[in-house]
Amino acid sequence: MHLAAFLIAGNAAHSQALWRHPESRRGGFLELDYYRHIAQTLERGKFDLLFFADRLAVSTRYGESHRHGIAVGDQDATRLDPLPILGALAAVTRHIGLGATRSTTYSQPYSLAREFATLDHLSGGRAAWNVVTSVNQGEADNFGLKETLPHDVRYDRADEFLEVAHKLWRSWSPQALHLGAGGRYADAALVEAIDHHGAHFSVRGPLNIPSSPQGSPVIIQAGSSERGQDFAARWSEVVFNIQPDLPRLQRFYGDLKGRAEKFGRRPQDIKILSAVMPFVGASRAHAEELREQANALADPLVGLSTLSSHMNVDFSAYALDAPIGDVQVSGIQGLFKLLKEISAERQLTLADAGRLYAQGVLTPQVAGTAADVADWLEHIVAQGGADGFVISPSHLPHGFDDFVDGVVPELQRRGSFRRNYDGRQLRAHLAA
Repeated sequence: MHLAAFLIAGNAAHSQALWRHPESRRGGFLELDYYRHIAQTLERGKFDLLFFADRLAVSTRYGESHRHGIAVGDQDATRLDPLPILGALAAVTRHIGLGATRSTTYSQPYSLAREFATLDHLSGGRAAWNVVTSVNQGEADNFGLKETLPHDVRYDRADEFLEVAHKLWRSWSPQALHLGAGGRYADAALVEAIDHHGAHFSVRGPLNIPSSPQGSPVIIQAGSSERGQDFAARWSEVVFNIQPDLPRLQRFYGDLKGRAEKFGRRPQDIKILSAVMPFVGASRAHAEELREQANALADPLVGLSTLSSHMNVDFSAYALDAPIGDVQVSGIQGLFKLLKEISAERQLTLADAGRLYAQGVLTPQVAGTAADVADWLEHIVAQGGADGFVISPSHLPHGFDDFVDGVVPELQRRGSFRRNYDGRQLRAHLAA
């Protein structure tokens, strides 16, 4: 199976109580050593990659103000730019893939292509780009838009953005760079302008960076709407998803893999990794205590602040003791559909839903011994629910240590996970 780590360069992860956890190093997320420890722990555990989610605004939708999200430390209260962090981590790791989020709505193809080509060179071929289209009004406000782009328009722009970026990454042939003793730097005939003119972008090119070790970064996506899944099936090599149970995991897995053929791809070209938050204990009772300790810190209003940001809706206008109801959202539609389904099944109030969201943004939690957790992961893969997992921590910087020291050796002993990296580049990890 394949393993990735979910991170935010800030005070939270999927768990918005992470910064409050007694084992978290408060304020550590502002220090490079914090991220160095995490990356080296994950590399010791032979993870395929680590990945930073990102957003370009603090939460402003709940109560139509930034004050609430900042005060309670929600998921968007602090987010450092992940790419400089990945550049630093490239210097203290050798194998683990390094992924960061960049938005196709608030970036330009040329500058983004340069950023990831640079990271791919400096890391020796370990760069990954998590493609997002950006959903909330706070981001639009920070970039001069009166409102967010409509859902399908965001994806139309993203399709063209990926086309341009790939043209730029291909604008230098891998054989173009000579650095010859006779003074010939490169074969100019092997470097081409792209001369792209489309509905959203006009880019001449070529890129001013030679072809990188991977040629282009590994493309990651997490869209769960119909349009988002088509986009992922066309472009992505890794797809992250959040589903709470095996039937939904199997349905998502089959649906997305089934879309690959219409884009000229094979199902095995796409690795689907599902989010999970493990609590690994010396016994099942100990693991349950760890889970209860973490979840007790989750404030419903923290979750509702992040939910408002994710869905681009002000949930402060709705009654806390009533069901969510038929709310129309312009944000992450697939995730909101899932939240409504779970709320109806469990008869949750809005406050209940906020608490659930604060605990982990609907990420399933698995508590048990290392063997119990390994059993659960193997079962999901064996039943066609995932190709692997995105491991989400309850605290940091040591939140991955129990998994790496306990679950990974158990999976290795069973032959379910690599004992060593087979190559230096991220695509080699994903192909193995």
